[in-house]
Amino acid sequence: MITQIKIENYKSILSLDLDLGRVNVLIGENGSGKTNILEAVALGSAAAEDNLEDSYLSIKGIRLSEPKMMKPGFTSEQVSEVAIEFSGSAKKKYRFVLSNDGKPFSKWINKGGFTSNVGEILKFLKEKNLPDGTEVTYSLFKELIAQNVSDLRIDQFVIFAPEHSALRKFDVENGNEIGSLGDGLFFHIKLLSETNPDLFDKIRDTMCFIDWVQGFEIPKDLMFTERRIQIKDRYLEEGIQYIDQRSSNEGFLYLLFYVTLFVSPYTPRFFAIDNVDNALNPRLCSKLVEVLIKLAKEHDKQVILTAHNPGLLDGLNLHDDEQRLFVISRNVHGHTKALRIEQKPSGNGYEPVRLSEQFLRGYIGGLPQI
Repeated sequence: MITQIKIENYKSILSLDLDLGRVNVLIGENGSGKTNILEAVALGSAAAEDNLEDSYLSIKGIRLSEPKMMKPGFTSEQVSEVAIEFSGSAKKKYRFVLSNDGKPFSKWINKGGFTSNVGEILKFLKEKNLPDGTEVTYSLFKELIAQNVSDLRIDQFVIFAPEHSALRKFDVENGNEIGSLGDGLFFHIKLLSETNPDLFDKIRDTMCFIDWVQGFEIPKDLMFTERRIQIKDRYLEEGIQYIDQRSSNEGFLYLLFYVTLFVSPYTPRFFAIDNVDNALNPRLCSKLVEVLIKLAKEHDKQVILTAHNPGLLDGLNLHDDEQRLFVISRNVHGHTKALRIEQKPSGNGYEPVRLSEQFLRGYIGGLPQI
């Protein structure tokens, strides 16, 4: 897993270190830089795959803009490079330095990527029969990086920001992949039902944490052009047909998307969900986080979530080091900063204040000054 990410010179971020757990939640006011953090990670992921074309950055979930707008605008100094560094639990470290001249339609250039694992470097040089003193360049280590970034899951990272319209449409096929907006969900679930029926059953059973859901099925008699699922509402009278995705509420579709991301072996092992609380009730947000933490551990996923709904925080157990909460804000100079919140036990026999209450009362920050 990724244990630490360092970001330099990306949008509102001048310099930022983030020590990650398995499930990481970012909260903060609008415009504080939460999504900028996700995009910087995605940019580093694209660099690890040596593909910095706009079309690929878009697939990663990065909002495309003029290159000069992807560098800090709050400093008078000319910033020419963006750097993203990944550290892993296996003591591997990769740093990618990206340069762009800032002209419209110009491309990012990956100037360097390296591993700080000295033993691995020496082994690589020995296998290549390279003489002592050989200059260590990024081009030389392309092969080494390609072999090892997958161990840290760097190359897999995608920002998922599902949209209601994309989730409700079941007519988009992306092969085995789910798009960052939620497109391709039906075909992915159908694939699981055919190749991993146990995992399909797990998704179906997990969705029953929504009180009205009694399960869902992919009809056996679908016409070739049909794309629908049958959702059973426990409050419908016996004999009434199932509802389908077109008539279900949007919350069900968002939750189905999230649960599928965490259960499926065909989705990234390291990814982000931007605004995971979108269209969800506060109590449901709390339960969702509990469910996703459990699934992340069972299916070896690592995730960064952004949210604004305080109810979501009550699903976290900050005594578990794999669950981490960060308040994202901007300092007096406009730089994005991150503060990890570590819940401390209450003294004198008092019950601890719920995280949602701490957030709303302004105890942990992340609220706008209005």
